[in-house]
Amino acid sequence: MAHRLIVEADGGSRGNPGPAGYGAVVLDPATGEALAETAEYIGVATNNVAEYQGLIAGLRAAKALDPEATVVVRMDSKLVVEQMSGRWQIKHPGMRPLAAEARAVFPPSRVTYEWIPREQNKHADRLANEAMDAGKAGRRWSADRSSAALGSAAEPLAPLDEDGAEPTAVPADLGSPTTFVLLRHGETALTPQKRFSGSGGADPELSAAGHRQAAATAAALAARGSVQAVVSSPLRRCRQTAETIAARLGLDVRVDDGLRETDFGAWEGLTFAEVRERHRADLDAWLASADADAAPTGGGESFAAVARRVALARDELIARYAGGTVLLVTHVTPAKTLVRLALGAPPESMFRMELAAASLSAVAYYGDGNASVRLLNDTSHLR
Repeated sequence: MAHRLIVEADGGSRGNPGPAGYGAVVLDPATGEALAETAEYIGVATNNVAEYQGLIAGLRAAKALDPEATVVVRMDSKLVVEQMSGRWQIKHPGMRPLAAEARAVFPPSRVTYEWIPREQNKHADRLANEAMDAGKAGRRWSADRSSAALGSAAEPLAPLDEDGAEPTAVPADLGSPTTFVLLRHGETALTPQKRFSGSGGADPELSAAGHRQAAATAAALAARGSVQAVVSSPLRRCRQTAETIAARLGLDVRVDDGLRETDFGAWEGLTFAEVRERHRADLDAWLASADADAAPTGGGESFAAVARRVALARDELIARYAGGTVLLVTHVTPAKTLVRLALGAPPESMFRMELAAASLSAVAYYGDGNASVRLLNDTSHLR
């Protein structure tokens, strides 16, 4: 008699694209016992590719146990679940062969798909992260365990060194990082003119070009399927960008004042050349002291003040969205500040970063306090 099996699968990429791995576990639905585990470091790939690879590996592990089984696949990837269920089209040409490979493992009539929250997919997530940890450390990883080799459902797979031997210690599992996807808002009328536009000015709205950029970003993020929450600066250009994206993703927008742009005081609305002409001494002091309290003319906000409030907002958001992926719709200075702080770079490093309108950057925060910059100034979704 054919069994009913549950496959839980996950995949991840530290950089998207970046070092990637997957994990999958086959469970007995009656007892919850882990019947098989599989995990692999797959080199540089995207999140979506890793998730599909995890699905394929999980289905193959289930087929090895019982080729006649009926299978319930549970994943926290909305994209994979909806595409494999036939409710969403597979538009990306690179995903179609992977979906076809997954469908070929079992007859489609014997496989159903369910979305589960990330916290309910911890077993597969742990396996994927162990695979990525091994790859980061330069170790080959490709491991499978059947029920005969699983002393306990909670026993972790051990990575393999280059010679095939198991190392004496497995890196500590710090859990899934909290990932901030940083989006600079779309263009306003002031953006192409390169005018100072902070939190103390006229609060401009998106231009027609800015609305198009917001829509393009929404489409790209919907295709990736990883964003779980949207948080925005209170300024209108960010809220408009965030609302367009949140509507596409089926999410609400949370506003956080810590993400607002610098108050540029009397410089608001002026070009750099106009500020240099009218307030040269103040501008030179501001540029020379990114780590101090020199502020724009007329009661503006210093880099140091911005860094303090951005760091406070960062810590509060990490606590609120622990282990999740959150889109932060913000401005040039807060986004650069988050990147700088993650890198441990000096304040003047911000002058060497470029962030285009509607560009995406990403920072991951781990349980041990470390952070990793995964992306900077990506505008490929706008082309």
